[in-house]
Amino acid sequence: MHQFFLMTALALSAAAAQRPNVLIVLTDDQGMGDFSCYGNPVLKTPHLDHLRDQCIRFTDFHAAPMCTPTRGQLLTGQDAVRNGATSVTGGRSFMRPGIPTLPEMLAAAGYRTGLFGKWHLGDYYPHRPMDRGFQEAVYHLGWGFTSAPEFQNTLSDGRYFHNGVEKKFSGYCTDFWFDQAMAWMKARRAAGEPFFCYLPLNAPHGPHIVPEKYSAPYEGKGPAKFFGMIANLDENIGRLEKFLRDTGLLDDTLLIFMTDNGGTAGVKLWNAGLRAGKTTFYEGGHRVPCWLRWPAGGLGEPRDIAEPTQIQDLLPTLLDLCGATAPSGARFDGLSLAGRLRGAMKELPERMFVVQYSRAKLEKWECAVVWKQWRLVHGRELYDVNADRAQKNDLAPQHPEVVARLREHYERWWAELEPLSGQFVHPSLGSAAQPLVALTSSDWQDVYADNAGHIRQAAGGPRGGHWNVTIERAGEYDLRLRRWPRETGLALGEPSGPDSKALPIAGAQIRVAGQELSARGQPSDQEIVVRARLPAGRTTLHAWFQDAEGKDLCGAFYAYVKKTD
Repeated sequence: MHQFFLMTALALSAAAAQRPNVLIVLTDDQGMGDFSCYGNPVLKTPHLDHLRDQCIRFTDFHAAPMCTPTRGQLLTGQDAVRNGATSVTGGRSFMRPGIPTLPEMLAAAGYRTGLFGKWHLGDYYPHRPMDRGFQEAVYHLGWGFTSAPEFQNTLSDGRYFHNGVEKKFSGYCTDFWFDQAMAWMKARRAAGEPFFCYLPLNAPHGPHIVPEKYSAPYEGKGPAKFFGMIANLDENIGRLEKFLRDTGLLDDTLLIFMTDNGGTAGVKLWNAGLRAGKTTFYEGGHRVPCWLRWPAGGLGEPRDIAEPTQIQDLLPTLLDLCGATAPSGARFDGLSLAGRLRGAMKELPERMFVVQYSRAKLEKWECAVVWKQWRLVHGRELYDVNADRAQKNDLAPQHPEVVARLREHYERWWAELEPLSGQFVHPSLGSAAQPLVALTSSDWQDVYADNAGHIRQAAGGPRGGHWNVTIERAGEYDLRLRRWPRETGLALGEPSGPDSKALPIAGAQIRVAGQELSARGQPSDQEIVVRARLPAGRTTLHAWFQDAEGKDLCGAFYAYVKKTD
């Protein structure tokens, strides 16, 4: 595999000059109903509607019901259980090392690769975007603003990271991501370099904050700030389209637009006829828009492709359309749609596939199985979504043979992947690539303490949870334990606001690499420091706070770890 990724331009095909640039725009928490072109009676999305009209549209397309699994599946072409990124939190948001990613494969084929926006596949080496194939990475941490890693970050004039270095941006975040992506694409155009630009936005995910001019038209008509974030996003799509035209990039750029999961704030107003929304295994949770356009690619007129497709299909499709190859031994759970797009294939091969992710521990039958018009939900409910888009009528009693066939497929799928479900991916401590690692409660194993509100309320019980880590180099380590992130300047016992708890923190306990360590402190301290000699290898790190009498209070939500010798 190392030889594959060291390929030089001399080994590339002469046809490479005809390869498209690739631009993927991925929005966050925007459901099928959050577009005027899909019937929303209030929201106006003229630029998105116009883009849709120019694209080939996969009308039965499936992502995961939550954001991290969708992102991992997009970048690996593998089911979430196989690639490891099955959840947004709980120590399950990392892709397994060694799995080749889309940016790695396109970089090996001579592409420049850039990410602008939301990564959400790991904040620590070797899981950061620049560790997994992106040569340029402009991004925020965690799931976004007010997540545990971005506890008090703001959507305007906030912080971001540029190839791992913290910086400040000016203006509104969505505008900034588009600005950065367009400037980078313009530079690639000037240099004559083919590019893969990945533009995964945090909008319109909460917190729903947007300049008033975007939300004002929707006041009293629905979720105004949520719709306002989409209105701003729509305006930026218009800016992007003008940029592509003005720079001459439009014809030779393969653009994909999609959303990462089903609807959220807007589903009660309009859900495009689908049942439920984000996190669920009904169609409203994972059936999303996916539009593709490549004017110079000979793909034919804009049209609908109605067969079931999934996000795992996009990576092999892009490799075919870009003339790139996968390394020997690479495995994909999706299939290439290139033949269908080019008209060489009238219909896709019949197949079944599974939609599954986890909010915490993976559970058997927490899934949907897709086959033609059929959906088996939770292993027991059967729906014909062509006749019953809203999934109101459970047909399992009338079609036991279909249920049996879908269950049989899932049993085979689960038998292969279930052993992987408990294999956690370990970020590294003590690496020269990231000398200081700021662990957060987002990655406590099987504990949901991912949001600012969880930290204010001291979620996770009196001991919190543990991190799965790899000690890269044996030696002395400095572990600085905090309840609040450094940038707040708050003391251990100090509340962060009226909705948070003040705790009489006076000490800390640590379990790591078979050692039991402790240290004392005061509620007025900002951190409690523990120093330990750690051996190299995989281990767990568990740290929590106590009061003066030794009573457990809460987990150490933040641990700043650095090798000191």
